[in-house]
Amino acid sequence: MDNKKERIIHAAMDVFTEKGLEKTKVSDIVKKAGIAQGTFYIYFSSKLSVIPSIAEVMVEKTLHEIMRTVNIKDPFKQQMEGVIDVVFSVTKEFREIFALVYAGLAATEYLQDWETLYSQYYSWMSRFLGNAKENGILREDLDPDQTAVLLIDLIESAAEQTFLYSHGDKDMEAIKKKEVLEFSMYGLGVKQS
Repeated sequence: MDNKKERIIHAAMDVFTEKGLEKTKVSDIVKKAGIAQGTFYIYFSSKLSVIPSIAEVMVEKTLHEIMRTVNIKDPFKQQMEGVIDVVFSVTKEFREIFALVYAGLAATEYLQDWETLYSQYYSWMSRFLGNAKENGILREDLDPDQTAVLLIDLIESAAEQTFLYSHGDKDMEAIKKKEVLEFSMYGLGVKQS
């Protein structure tokens, strides 16, 4: 990614978090990024047009953390638990960013970009599930592509409910993570070893 574009995205994340979507001006973002206002418009048409790029950064961050922390040599259930832990931890750490991304995407025409933003993540999860299916760990009639989307949506939704829409107390976090894991194991038809 272009260095100036990256600076704009990260500055926008900071300013949106600090001031909110409504009160943020393009001039606030460029000041924080240390660039000229005209440079902003080379990359983005408005402050809201930055939102899909912020979403992309968050998806990449989540996927990078999953790939960094989940050990493919571990049993499937442990790997799945690792994926859930990462999604919950990234959502907790960046809850303000996720909240503004959802608000920004919902308030613009960029919601249809969701599939594109998530394509790498969906592909990774599909391969992850496909490999487990090939190794006889998951039910034979599982569709890895469709299940990848459903599973990511389930995990993210539970994390968002825990940290974006409530206070995210430790007990609720632990309960939700456990239930998402058990629900996933059951739905995927994981064969007990």
